[in-house]
Amino acid sequence: MSTLNNKIDFTAIISVHKANPNGDPLNGNRPREDYAGHGEISDVCIKRKIRNRLQDMGERIFVQSQDRSDDGAKSLKERADRNTELKEATSKKNKELFAEVACKTWTDVRTFGQVFAFKGDSLSVGIRGPVSIQVAESVNPISINQIQITKSVNGEAKDGEKASDTMGTKSRVEFGLYVIRGSINCQLAEKTGFCEKDADNIKEALRTLFENDASSARPDGSMEVKKVYWWRHNCKSGQYSSAKVQNTISIKLKDNIENPTSFEDYDVVVNNYNDLSLEIIDGM
Repeated sequence: MSTLNNKIDFTAIISVHKANPNGDPLNGNRPREDYAGHGEISDVCIKRKIRNRLQDMGERIFVQSQDRSDDGAKSLKERADRNTELKEATSKKNKELFAEVACKTWTDVRTFGQVFAFKGDSLSVGIRGPVSIQVAESVNPISINQIQITKSVNGEAKDGEKASDTMGTKSRVEFGLYVIRGSINCQLAEKTGFCEKDADNIKEALRTLFENDASSARPDGSMEVKKVYWWRHNCKSGQYSSAKVQNTISIKLKDNIENPTSFEDYDVVVNNYNDLSLEIIDGM
């Protein structure tokens, strides 16, 4: 597998229509928003979706969702303990060997990094991954609509009466255009073994981010990747900072639009640097 020799920055523009892209459990599972009213999707949520897509591609994933476990392991410790090479590295107290085996075995470990620190283990290992992702933010403040729902059947028998848990609420974003930003660091890629093929997998995962992701909160078609912007620098450190590269994209409402309802209500302008390779990919 070829080594990654060029720093990469990326941006993905996604639309949300009558869906909850990332509920906040400390706020009644309402869609996340900042103090200015802009919607947010946590970096953890985005990485979860990327992991799921990588798993769908046939890659081995260490941090799997419980409902998507493909090896029967019920915890991260159980998954790690099943690896004989890791157990051997632990017995030798060899952190370098442990990290090497973990990165070789699991794609998400060499991509995002991982902390291996389990109760009872004599060895703790922290791995820094080359792929970093920011919290996604909506271009404009979002409008959140809360609806009340009822259940047609009791959770528990109540002598023919409806139980107290019959009523409930659901929150959704009427429409929002969110921007995901991230980068891939070549120096950290060298340490974890992250290669060109892995970078291509990340690009494809971003393009198809919401495939097999439908739920009650996110019905099929309610969330869509519109564009992925993929910058490749001409060296490992990059000609420009990630902030400067990602700020070359300007997203503004069209002059005659006050309340956006679709991606077409925005003008997206890219003022790219002449010496920076840019690939623009349509979402799935």
